[in-house]
Amino acid sequence: MNPLCSRCDKIVYPTEKVNCLDKFWHKGCFTCEVCKLALNMKNYKGFEKKPYCSQHYPKTSFTSVADTPENLRLMQQSKVQSQVLYKEDFEKNKGKGFSVVADTPELQRVKKTQDQISNIKYHEEFEKSRMGGEALPTESNANKVCAAYQPSSPQSYNYEPQPARSAAAPPPPTGGKRYRAIYDYVAADEDEVSFADGDVILDVQQIDEGWMFGRVERTGLQGMLPANYVEPI
Repeated sequence: MNPLCSRCDKIVYPTEKVNCLDKFWHKGCFTCEVCKLALNMKNYKGFEKKPYCSQHYPKTSFTSVADTPENLRLMQQSKVQSQVLYKEDFEKNKGKGFSVVADTPELQRVKKTQDQISNIKYHEEFEKSRMGGEALPTESNANKVCAAYQPSSPQSYNYEPQPARSAAAPPPPTGGKRYRAIYDYVAADEDEVSFADGDVILDVQQIDEGWMFGRVERTGLQGMLPANYVEPI
């Protein structure tokens, strides 16, 4: 039995049926509740199971609270309680000082690294090299040592961002879902695909309750197609 249109309460036949918002509509009846603009599955916005265009979609707003004497009293009371808790916490922690950081091997290594790249350490090594007849460290070598001892330096990682996937790319094939067309359909948009009754649709993927994406075996073309025009094989 064919369902009734949610707009005009007349019978909706499969060739003109739009299944959306848990209701059935004629294609011509699927319009905005305010301005009666013709909608489709791509540009409609649902609110309380009614279709709207983007301009007349109901906007939710916050409820403003009036500054009544009772509300002002509660706000002042909350502020006083916050100040009392803050003072209690301050008095409780007063005099404890700063927390002591544990002298872990990792911190010792970082401290040693910082000493080695400091100016004082550099001069000490310079004096030792001069007294022992060893080669003097050059500025370029010192810079290399400093760079080598940089802990967790972000420049030490060769990070290459992955290219962003194009939003216009078609969904990947699901690998095996096959449907058969039970009606003829002519594409109404650039990203839709036309087919004839009896055509086999391959690699079908469900987009939403009313639309799918697939490839017509006979023509090799792929795109979006209405779900109520096909049946699973």
